[in-house]
Amino acid sequence: MNVPLEDNFSDVISKAQRGLEISDSGLAEKARLDASTMRKLRGGHFDELALFRVAPVLGLGARALSDLAQNEYRPAAHEIDGLAMFNTPFHDMRVNAFLVWDPKPRKAIAFDTGADCRPMLDRAAKEKLAVKLILLTHAHTDHIADLGRLKKETGAPVYISERESIPGAEAISEGHEFNVGNLKIKALLTWGHSRGGMTFFVTGLARPIAIVGDSIFAGSMGGGNVSYKDALRNNIGKILTLPDETIICPGHGPMTTVGEEKQHNPFFAGRGVKSLCHSERSGGISCFSDSSRISEIVRDVSTSLDMTE
Repeated sequence: MNVPLEDNFSDVISKAQRGLEISDSGLAEKARLDASTMRKLRGGHFDELALFRVAPVLGLGARALSDLAQNEYRPAAHEIDGLAMFNTPFHDMRVNAFLVWDPKPRKAIAFDTGADCRPMLDRAAKEKLAVKLILLTHAHTDHIADLGRLKKETGAPVYISERESIPGAEAISEGHEFNVGNLKIKALLTWGHSRGGMTFFVTGLARPIAIVGDSIFAGSMGGGNVSYKDALRNNIGKILTLPDETIICPGHGPMTTVGEEKQHNPFFAGRGVKSLCHSERSGGISCFSDSSRISEIVRDVSTSLDMTE
């Protein structure tokens, strides 16, 4: 499935500006750019010198942002047995939902519904899967638009963060674990874009998987609608500490990996996150153990954001 990136470089700049509450005029002044150059850059005109001046003001990785602007970043496809993505139209955008299953007992978990769950239901029928759980990353409408039909046709229980509530869903807290066949799913609270945003970390397939909702996109991240600072902190401390080969399944745009985003995502490249964890197929989730390094990087991020403000 060829799904385009959710954001271009000007979208990334806009999200960082909104998160830091920096106006165009304020950004131009801090980056030593004239108003005309700033308008062109915000309008999508690529100017490498201007971009390299703007990036550090916003705490963005300049090289990663430049690569994004020149269409030089595209994550590799990451399809594995037991994972399917469904990309459906919702008004003027598209949204993802995911089906993950244990190939042996044919037991599955649905993550979000997208705008239309029919493709997911058809795939489950084709694979002869029994959907045992419906796990919601957050309660934004585009992600739960077809929940009524999915719940009715599968009979599966629905779970969502205790910080968000919707009719018919049971509340869970961070650290809650599920087992479906040989799959293990752990809930991680990665709020910031939404009040109760959850990432579900799944092990038991050929590679670990993180269904992240709108926490991280390939080359970008969800807007910090609730808290930009906390969105960054949670993304760095709870998602980018997963093993590099972990497949990231975002709410919009193509799938990617932890390793690719540490290197190529402008929000994180250059923040020292590349050293947090290396590919450790036999090491599982051991990367969480480097708590001192994680704390150091998160502290540096917090300090840089406070200074920017």
